[in-house]
Amino acid sequence: MSEGAANTVNVLFFAAARDAARASEWRATVSDTETVASLRAKVLEAFPALKSWARALRFAVDGEYARDDDRVLAGCEVAVIPPVAGG
Repeated sequence: MSEGAANTVNVLFFAAARDAARASEWRATVSDTETVASLRAKVLEAFPALKSWARALRFAVDGEYARDDDRVLAGCEVAVIPPVAGG
C-alpha cells in the first residue's frame, strides 16, 4: 500500500446508491478511531443526494454487514447499500 493510501478505505456504492452518488466508488480518509457512524457522516457530506436515505443506508465492511459502532480500519473495503424494496 502506498503512503498516500495508508489511511484510506475504498467505499463502493451499489444499486440506487451508485445512481444517486453518481459514482461507483470513492476513497475516504479515515482516522484511527473511525466508526461506521463517522464514515456514514463523511459519505453523506460528500454525496448529499444520499441524505434522503441517511437512516436506511446499510454499510458492510469487508463483506460483513456492520453496525454504526463498528470500527473501520484503513485498508478496509466498505459497501454502501441502499434500502431494498420487494415482496
